[in-house]
Amino acid sequence: MYQSFYTGALGAGSCMAKMSVIANNLANINNNGFKPKTAAFSDLLNYNLNDSETAVTNLMSGNGVRLQRTYTTYDVASMGTTNSPLDFAIAEENAFFMVQDPTTGEITYTRNGSFHRGQWEDKFYLTTDNGKLVLDQNGEPLEAEVPDIEDLLARLEEDYEPEEADDDEEEDEDEPRVSAYTFSNPSHLISIGDNEYAAPAGMEPVVMERAKIVPRALEHSGTNLSKEMVRMIECQRAYSYALKMVTTSDEIETTINSLRG
Repeated sequence: MYQSFYTGALGAGSCMAKMSVIANNLANINNNGFKPKTAAFSDLLNYNLNDSETAVTNLMSGNGVRLQRTYTTYDVASMGTTNSPLDFAIAEENAFFMVQDPTTGEITYTRNGSFHRGQWEDKFYLTTDNGKLVLDQNGEPLEAEVPDIEDLLARLEEDYEPEEADDDEEEDEDEPRVSAYTFSNPSHLISIGDNEYAAPAGMEPVVMERAKIVPRALEHSGTNLSKEMVRMIECQRAYSYALKMVTTSDEIETTINSLRG
């Protein structure tokens, strides 16, 4: 009897955890570049009835579920054009802008390409909403003086060709440009808030050559309102069923105790 209490309580708690994930997705439905999270559950200990611990039979009992983890998929969401020359959208999945905190030097990654022209020390640089520096393909801050902005936009054009001082001189591939980075396993990235992610130790970014970056555009939030509402309804019903199990178990226990009386 006590197991039914335990299973029902675990189910209710897991539903509350899933509801928190859904609420976070819905709260970020208007945040550019946001990627929704999905809750993954796992069964707790299952055991065989009337058999040994290692046997696998059709007669098994379990102890409920728990929220194992949340995961994020970095697909490309819909995009919207803007009038700002400092807005960029990545049209590649599993790709990110690399940004750096100018104070601490911490490196993080984001898909929100809503950038600004901010001053740091004696120069202007391309920065995020919270003042972090946007880095180029060499890991250096992108300068954002007016001529620099025009060059950054030109380098994203398909027919762009770098100027050459001499016909025999090779094209300069190291010209600073807005760049995208990827990882061998993006699912290991750690969400730190503000639509930013941190790479754990030993996880190295790889610059994407000729990544599809769309200027004067922003990637919308990846939250699908319809899907999240369906998940919320499912979660609410599962929560009510779990509580019903607890209530029913309590009623049975009360009846048994009264008969013993």
